[in-house]
Amino acid sequence: MNLSQLLNEDRRLLILRLLAEDPGYQLNVYVLRPALQSMGHTVSHDKVETDLAWLAEQGLVTIGQASGVTVGKLTARGADVAAGRATVPGVKRPEPGE
Repeated sequence: MNLSQLLNEDRRLLILRLLAEDPGYQLNVYVLRPALQSMGHTVSHDKVETDLAWLAEQGLVTIGQASGVTVGKLTARGADVAAGRATVPGVKRPEPGE
């Protein structure tokens, strides 16, 4: 496994966890990007949108638009992956106690 793959898997898990923390289980890219940066992932707006699209293809989030801004919403399957109750290749599995 290379560094790029490790970073992608970790970032996708963090996106799911951030969505799980929101009371409505949804956040827009303008909130997700700085939240990811605060957790050590400095990424572009496009990269966050690409990650959301990939997570949507896996059935872990749904994507919508609000005033032209991309919004990701956690699915039940995404919540299971965020909590470590299910695994999906391409998303890091949480460590015990995380």
